[in-house]
Amino acid sequence: MMHSGLAGRLFGAVVVAICAYLILPTLVVVPVSFTETSFIVFPPKGFSLRWYAEFLSDPAWRNATLTSILVATVSAICATSVGTLAAFGLNRLSGVLARAAIWLLLLPMLVPSIILAVGFYGVLARFGIVGTKFGLIVTHTVLAIPFVVITVSATIQKLDWRIVDAARSLGAGPVTAFWKITVPAILPGILAGATFAFLTSFDEIVVAFFVSGVNSVTLPVQMWNGIRFEISPAVAAASSILLALSLVVVFFVSVMRRREETNARRPAEIGHL
Repeated sequence: MMHSGLAGRLFGAVVVAICAYLILPTLVVVPVSFTETSFIVFPPKGFSLRWYAEFLSDPAWRNATLTSILVATVSAICATSVGTLAAFGLNRLSGVLARAAIWLLLLPMLVPSIILAVGFYGVLARFGIVGTKFGLIVTHTVLAIPFVVITVSATIQKLDWRIVDAARSLGAGPVTAFWKITVPAILPGILAGATFAFLTSFDEIVVAFFVSGVNSVTLPVQMWNGIRFEISPAVAAASSILLALSLVVVFFVSVMRRREETNARRPAEIGHL
């Protein structure tokens, strides 16, 4: 038992060290974003909000941010709608057909981003929508669908279908039971999937770098250009804002999961009573 406890503490220390190694470089950008110098330097010199002011006032940064928000929002809505319906369809399938459908839906997660980017570019170029927001929305929707399918499918597996059967036996039609019983029951999973879809689109850079062109530059592409051409602390300010957004999203997803677990326990508690 003593050796087991020592091994557990050693394993925990290794995990903490790995997490610190991965997280600390990310946190470095926060103090760098407040530097007074005109270039990225660590440790930062002085304290200034000039780079946040430049991020908010510079048309290039502002337009890139608005483009990312628009594309991510529309992509999340489309991916959530398609992914939720696909999750219900997968729940009805079994055997070889189900496995084939799952692999097909998860391909955007399995194929390397650079291969997807080249493929998307070739397809969008044929339709003449390279460099448009519509092209970005299409590609980001395809990339985000697997995250919605996985999240919603996990929620559907926990759904107590007896409440749906009870609604149908009381006279509710299929559509009414779906919107008033099924959707509210799996709503936390749907919202979590939509959140992951939004974040996937908002942070994506490889595919966006190929298909965004010069008129629909997203925030990650603008950050890449800032690092590539001018190493400006405005990039650190943008990174800090993205980090704050990610923390908010993680908090939102955790709240949704706790609510989902609470809703999953209620039917069992009612049945026990």
